[in-house]
Amino acid sequence: MLLAAVTYLAIWIAAAISPVDRFDWLLENLLVFALIAALLASYGRFPLSNASYLCVLAFLAMHAVGAHYTYAATPFGFAVAGLLGFTRNHYDRLAHFAFGLLFVYPVREVLMRTSNLRSARLAFVTVAMLLAFSAGYELIEWWVALIVDPHAAYAYLGTQGDVFDAQKDESWALVGACGGVALLSSVARCRARHKPH
Repeated sequence: MLLAAVTYLAIWIAAAISPVDRFDWLLENLLVFALIAALLASYGRFPLSNASYLCVLAFLAMHAVGAHYTYAATPFGFAVAGLLGFTRNHYDRLAHFAFGLLFVYPVREVLMRTSNLRSARLAFVTVAMLLAFSAGYELIEWWVALIVDPHAAYAYLGTQGDVFDAQKDESWALVGACGGVALLSSVARCRARHKPH
């Protein structure tokens, strides 16, 4: 776990050095700072599993890259776009998918420890919460666009001319969350089948 944290910190520091748009980088990292502060504050009273922290760090590493280049100009997104013949850089959609997929485990873990939800209800509430988080993030982006100057807001929103960008981003988070829940359910069924009786 320490290696994962150090690796993320190294990626974040590298991404913090000379980002393409410093103001956008700061906006993109405000919620990261809040999330890390919350995780550190809760560590003593409510520590998560190493797997949950690993999932969070994996997403944050991906986010650090997007924040460094701006999501609309991430080289990996351009490489994939060129390879698949897309005209748009889809790194932001990939990040929303990864958010849904990777945050399933920690959100599910918190729900299992703090509620009586199990099985299908647990899966439904996990997916619903991740969709709500994704929608909340899109609302925050919109509010930032209303408050800051239009150029900075455009880089932060990263719509790339797509009027349905927010809805598509939320949809990809939903697909990722559903995929994550399906994966965890498959693993649980497989373990149950191979459990010695």
